[in-house]
Amino acid sequence: MALSLSPPLSSSSSSSSSSTSCSSVNHQTPPRKLHWIPAICSRSGFCSRGLQIRASNAGNRRAISLHAEGTSLHSSVDDKVTAPDKESSVPNTRSKEARDSSLTIIVVGASGDLARNKIFPALFALFYDDQLPQNFTAFGYARSPMTDEELRMTISKTLTCRVDKSENCNEKMSQFLKRCFYQSGQYSSEEHFSELDDRIREKEGGKTSNRLYYLAVPPTQFVDVVRCASRRSSSENGWTRMIVEKPFGRDSESSSKLTLDLKQHLTEDQIFRIDHHLGEELFESLLVLRFSNLVFEPLWSRNYIRNVQLIFSQDFGTEGRGRYFDNYGIIRDVMQNHLLQLLALFAMEPPVTLDAEDIRNEKVKVLRSIKPVSLDDVVTGQYKGYTGGNMSVPGYTDDPAVSKHSLTPTFAAAILSINNPRWDGVPFMMVAGKALHSSRAEIRVQFRHVPGNLYNRKPGANLDDATNELVIRVQPDETVYLKINNKVPGLGMRLDCSDLNLLSKSRYPGEVPDAYERLLLDAMRGERRLFIRSDELDAAWSVFTPLLNELEEKKIAPELYPYGSEGPVGVHYLGAKYNIRCEDSGY
Repeated sequence: MALSLSPPLSSSSSSSSSSTSCSSVNHQTPPRKLHWIPAICSRSGFCSRGLQIRASNAGNRRAISLHAEGTSLHSSVDDKVTAPDKESSVPNTRSKEARDSSLTIIVVGASGDLARNKIFPALFALFYDDQLPQNFTAFGYARSPMTDEELRMTISKTLTCRVDKSENCNEKMSQFLKRCFYQSGQYSSEEHFSELDDRIREKEGGKTSNRLYYLAVPPTQFVDVVRCASRRSSSENGWTRMIVEKPFGRDSESSSKLTLDLKQHLTEDQIFRIDHHLGEELFESLLVLRFSNLVFEPLWSRNYIRNVQLIFSQDFGTEGRGRYFDNYGIIRDVMQNHLLQLLALFAMEPPVTLDAEDIRNEKVKVLRSIKPVSLDDVVTGQYKGYTGGNMSVPGYTDDPAVSKHSLTPTFAAAILSINNPRWDGVPFMMVAGKALHSSRAEIRVQFRHVPGNLYNRKPGANLDDATNELVIRVQPDETVYLKINNKVPGLGMRLDCSDLNLLSKSRYPGEVPDAYERLLLDAMRGERRLFIRSDELDAAWSVFTPLLNELEEKKIAPELYPYGSEGPVGVHYLGAKYNIRCEDSGY
């Protein structure tokens, strides 16, 4: 069979020259080359048109494009792919799916502080940014008697608009409040949840029903709410999901029981276990830092990293939460979930994809590789009152809701070891505490010494000060900085340690969304990457349950430290035991 092929275009007809600048050096861009791929016919007689391959290496771009014969080749190498300004709403408000479906968010425990100060403001922020579907309503459900207008008046006091997007604020707020309703009822009453279902159906107007429950209630109420909601007020033609706020039990046994009880009424895919700290920028930034920068991933192992510190400190005590906190303590409240999840993301192997299940699979592998924490590798503390100058602050046991003889730690430092080829021998030091001198959340990575460091031979040189350190911080100012050694300008040879600093508020001055906004939006979309799976929970509790049991059985007394101080002195001895430098860490 004879083929007639059009000749390739002349390369001279499409070549162009331009110059780009990189620093102070100018590079002449070579002509773009066109290569011809002739038309190909299959035995069936189907012929594909000839394709031209156009490659470009203008500036710092690398691109290759395929053009069918006869199509235009006029696009410039400087053409940009424009991303949408913001993520699509849930679902897209212009789609047929959005018009034919509804989304109802039910905040159970709507009269509490969490709902008033965090959940409803986060929902309004999403509404203000057009991230919610057009058929969206919100219901508050609690035991307190309240009307729709009373709920709207209560939550309106906590709603604010973006600092950088304040136009039409009052109008948007009014539109949002009109979509908020209230239903009073008991958490264990199926009859009351049936009444809630009737009101939701009325607002849904016969559309496909999607319902998201947020359980802002104590853990003792979880199972009752899930049972009643799943039986009497779940969707019949769409999806039903339930967000469960931590804590998820007190130890391995109680956590497993809670999971089994929830799964009597829900599938694993319907349960979204939330720790709001997982919605902070630090978690997403850590993944990007590791897996999109070639300079870091080769260093991410025992070969180059000497130790890792995960720090979470607060400059306030348990004010108003003494009763709850005394039942859990800092290890259960922060270390077993928030810091351990952070460690898992830091230490996991590269996932196959960024799909939620691939990421959570790798996290589980890390958690299962962690040895149970030993009492010998732990320091606990409890803050006491402080009086100085014109200031006087109460201690932990001065709280009327806390026993005077309480041994609950408000501070803890622990050394964790990961038993796998990447991290064998690298100590991971977790530090969490309340009533310290500053509020911070960060990861500090201390690298090993430079082998045979020539500059260490100078008298008075400090080997520890000469090591590099990477700091990834989310509070107080989100930043990533790398400590490097450099020469001080001058005639002598004097070294100094400087920071290569990416301060987010300087580079990205826009307001950062609250963690609850990200997590609520992910739950609406069914994105589970930042939520905790049941096997993750089991693996996490297995790390700390033996320690918690030993602390309580032996009645280990925590070391007292003054309110507003750097914490117990014992943490420095624990760090020295594993050659961890704590001077710059501020605890």
